[in-house]
Amino acid sequence: MERHYSTLDRIISAVDEALRISTGEAPAPQRQNPAGKLGSVELDEQQRRHVAGLMRVNHAGEIAAQGLYQGQAATARLDEVRQSMEQAAEEENDHLAWCEERLSELGSRPSVLNPVWYAGAFAIGAAAGLLGDRWSLGFVAETERQVVRHLENHLESLPEGDARSRAILEQMKVDEERHGATAEQAGGARLPAPVRQLMGVVSKVMTRGAYRL
Repeated sequence: MERHYSTLDRIISAVDEALRISTGEAPAPQRQNPAGKLGSVELDEQQRRHVAGLMRVNHAGEIAAQGLYQGQAATARLDEVRQSMEQAAEEENDHLAWCEERLSELGSRPSVLNPVWYAGAFAIGAAAGLLGDRWSLGFVAETERQVVRHLENHLESLPEGDARSRAILEQMKVDEERHGATAEQAGGARLPAPVRQLMGVVSKVMTRGAYRL
């Protein structure tokens, strides 16, 4: 017999997921790492620290994406929207694993503030879901637009020849563009300008914090 989960059931499940994702290792990816067998370029210490900072920011962004999608799935009203959010969260797991692997190669670690990023994003996602599915989908579309801009900036900032990091970020950019387009096509509403600006400010705070911590 198929079980129907209540909103409380989904929230409790999301809390368990939060602890697992934000404090443990990333789930096994479903897709092969885009870096594959690409060779590693020799980086000096300053370059290594910079690339590690960028990958830590992207890893933290994927932690936040998990929280965002899980929060929205917990409060989504339509089953197809909830399933779409859960599917997106599963795809973001690949990004999480790839970033974590690259951080390990660079001799670095994920952000120590990951539980904070997850909790904040989950609360925002749940609130967006409570406003209605159109606004929830619109929030996803705007989030992905901002993520794509961050990825473009990071790609420009990578040291020349760092093919491994570049391959990962380029595939992430393709996936995020698709997630945003899917949310728009599903009926996502265009968010008011003040909300978009506030999202940009919050994103900058997270970016600066994750780069260092």
